[in-house]
Amino acid sequence: MDSSNNKMFKFLNDHLMGPMGKLAQFRIVRGVMAAGMASIPFTIVGSMFLVVSVLPQSFPALQGIWDVSFSKITNLYMLANGATMGILALYFCLVFGYEYTRIQAQEENIDINPLNGALLSMMAFFMCIPQLVFKGGTATLVTQITKDTKIIDGYGISGGVTRLGTTGIFTAIIMSIIAVKIYAWFVKKNIIVKMPDTVPTGVARSFTALIPTAAVALTVIVINGILMAFNTDIYKIVAIPFGFVTNLASSWVGLLVVYFIMHALWLVGIHGATIVTSFLTPIVLSNMQLNQQGANIPFAGEFNNCFVTIGGSGATLGMVIFIAFFARSAQLNALGKASIVPAFFNINEPILFGMPVVYNPYTAIPFFLAPMASMTVAYFAIALRLVHPMIAQPAWPTPLGLSGFIGSGGDWRAIVLAFICAFVAFLIWFPFVKVYDAKLHRTEQEKGAVEAA
Repeated sequence: MDSSNNKMFKFLNDHLMGPMGKLAQFRIVRGVMAAGMASIPFTIVGSMFLVVSVLPQSFPALQGIWDVSFSKITNLYMLANGATMGILALYFCLVFGYEYTRIQAQEENIDINPLNGALLSMMAFFMCIPQLVFKGGTATLVTQITKDTKIIDGYGISGGVTRLGTTGIFTAIIMSIIAVKIYAWFVKKNIIVKMPDTVPTGVARSFTALIPTAAVALTVIVINGILMAFNTDIYKIVAIPFGFVTNLASSWVGLLVVYFIMHALWLVGIHGATIVTSFLTPIVLSNMQLNQQGANIPFAGEFNNCFVTIGGSGATLGMVIFIAFFARSAQLNALGKASIVPAFFNINEPILFGMPVVYNPYTAIPFFLAPMASMTVAYFAIALRLVHPMIAQPAWPTPLGLSGFIGSGGDWRAIVLAFICAFVAFLIWFPFVKVYDAKLHRTEQEKGAVEAA
C-alpha cells in the first residue's frame, strides 16, 4: 500500500498537520511549552514529599511507624511541597514571561530584556491575586473566615496562598502576555528613559523598563477596577471558559478526542504529544491538586504516562516486547531488541521512525486505538474508585507499574491497572503487527531468494 496516496494520510495532512503545525509555532504556545517543561522538576520533587505524607492511607500497617516518625515533622518536610506545587503558577509566570519576551526580542529585533519581561509578568500577576470589593464606595480587601474559607486581607489561605497554586496558571499566562506586550510596545515606539552611553548596560536596561513598568501597573489597576465594578476579578473571569475546557478535556469523550489528535499528528510526522500536552499541562496539574484535596478526577498528573501511552506514544510497550522475541522478520526483530530498554522508560522514537509508524498505513489503526483503549480502562477504573486517582507527579520515564504506584500515592492496585492497560493495548496491536511482520518477512525471503539466484 502506497502511504503517500492513502486517503487517510492525505486528509490528516490537509486538515490536521497544517493547522496544528502553525499552532505549534505561535509564540504563546512556545512560551507555554517552555513553562511546562521548566515546571517538571518542581512538580516531581513536590509530589515525592506528598507521597511520603499519604503512604499510610494505602498501607494502614505503616500508620504506627508514621505516627512516631514522619507525621511529627509533616509541616517541616511539606514545606517543599508548598514551595513547588503550592506556588506553581509563579513558576509558570516567570518562565513564560521570560520565554515570551525572549522570542519577541529575537523575532522582532526589539531590544527588550527577557529578565525584565519575567519580572513585569510577575508584578502584573501578583497585582491580580488579592480579592477586592467595593464596600461603601471604597475599594476594600476581602477578609472572610469561615469553616471552609479563609481570606485574610484579600489573600485566600489554605496551607499557603491558594491563588499561587495551579488554579492561578491560566491567569499567570494571561497577565504575562499583557505585561510583555506592553513592554515590547513601549520599547518599539522608543517611549523609554534613555541613559547616556557611559552608563553600564545593566543599569541602562533597568531604566529602559521604567516607563513600561508604570504602564503595566496602571493597565492592571484599570482592569482590576473595571472587574471590581462588576463584582468579579480576572480569576473568576478566566475560570469560566477554562473551567469548561477543563471539564471537556477531563471527560471520557473529550479524552478520546485528545488522544486521537495527539496520535494523528504523530502519524504525519509532528510530535503530537509535545503540542497537545503543552495545552493540557495546566489542566492535569490543577486536577492533581484537586485530587489531593479529595476529588476523584481520572485525568490528572501523569495519568497519560502511567496508564495510557505506556512505552511511549501509541502505547507500544507490549508490541515492542513481542517483536523483540517473536517477530519473524529480521527488521522488526532487530528493531524490537534495540528498542526494548528505552520502551520501558516510555521512549519509543526508535519505533516511531524505525518501524516506521509515521506514514505507515499498516500501523495507523492500532496507533490510534491502543492508547484510546488503555485510556478507557484507566479512566473508568479511577472514575469507579477501583484505583486511587493521581495525587503525585512521578517522572514521565518512570517504568510501568512504579509510575502508577507513585502517582496514586502508593495504591498497589495502580500497579495492576498499569499492567492491564499495557496488555489491552498489546491485544489491539497484536493482529496488525502480525500482518506487518508477515509482509516484511515475505519481502525479506523474496529478496534473499533473488540474491541467492
